[in-house]
Amino acid sequence: MKNLRQEFIAFSVATGVLRFGEFTTKAGRPSPYFFNAGLFHDGATLAQLAQFYAQTLLDSGIEFDMLFGPAYKGITLASATAVALAGKGRNTSFAFNRKEAKDHGEGGTIVGAKLQGKVVIIDDVISAGTSVRESVQMIRAAGAEPCAVLIALDRMERGAKDGVMSELSAVQEVTKNYGIPVISIGNLDDLFTYLSGAAADPSLQEYKEKVAAYRSQYGVA
Repeated sequence: MKNLRQEFIAFSVATGVLRFGEFTTKAGRPSPYFFNAGLFHDGATLAQLAQFYAQTLLDSGIEFDMLFGPAYKGITLASATAVALAGKGRNTSFAFNRKEAKDHGEGGTIVGAKLQGKVVIIDDVISAGTSVRESVQMIRAAGAEPCAVLIALDRMERGAKDGVMSELSAVQEVTKNYGIPVISIGNLDDLFTYLSGAAADPSLQEYKEKVAAYRSQYGVA
């Protein structure tokens, strides 16, 4: 059986989307790795990324009716995933939101299919959870049901507010607050497994201990 999660980590490293070095996260933490989904910016890599999203969603067993991509990164991700799903025999509608309401033409903030049924929210990562919260509100306001969140990478690290570290990660907080599962193509454990395996570039071995230390300090159980 192919290990989709390990394939995704290897793909992210090969495309330069997942890099190792010295970085600072949005929360101000020094991190030995950085994941930038904005670098999936050509047709070939986006097509492959969409295959990972689509297969992960199908493998999850989650029942869904449509996809929703929160602006801005989620727009491309939801659109591309819908195309990939169609290629796998699952034709699925999708929608996304505008940051500002349009006052002419079709108007409103939602573009694409009408929000209805069970909706999967698609994004790259979950940091503060703001995008998910806004998406859940929009979907429920339309009378639809957010049934899951699908992301590329779960950093599996504890959140922080006002300098106090939470016991839960941003992903866990989403599940707790909204009662919906968060599915990831890969996570921090998969990243560590990749660095520990024979497939990893030998030049990356120095980051294995740094990632382990980072996980020990900030990771969730």
